[in-house]
Amino acid sequence: MEIKRYEGTGRMSRAVVHNGTIYLCGQTAGGDSLDVKKQTAGVLLKIEELLDKYGSDKNHILSATIYLKEIGLFKDMNEVWDAWVEDGHEPARACVEAKMAADNILVEISIVAAEK
Repeated sequence: MEIKRYEGTGRMSRAVVHNGTIYLCGQTAGGDSLDVKKQTAGVLLKIEELLDKYGSDKNHILSATIYLKEIGLFKDMNEVWDAWVEDGHEPARACVEAKMAADNILVEISIVAAEK
């Protein structure tokens, strides 16, 4: 099966599609003044846009890995996540505390989804 790589930077691809599965690289919202709720909402919007662009949607997400700058942000992030995920379409998920690439990043989410 062919592997399709999209929006490559020389270091990574923003999306990779193989055998009916879409892999998104970690998505962040950026923005120095955003709190974790606003960053989470921004990341989820980017995820929806990318999934749509490459042939899927949030109801086809198989797995999500969420990285938080501080695990104390878990409750606020989950408030946004829980409102976004539709009943019956909850993916497998992991959430961990991680050192981020930039100080202003509070949340990063990577996604694996099935094509529609």
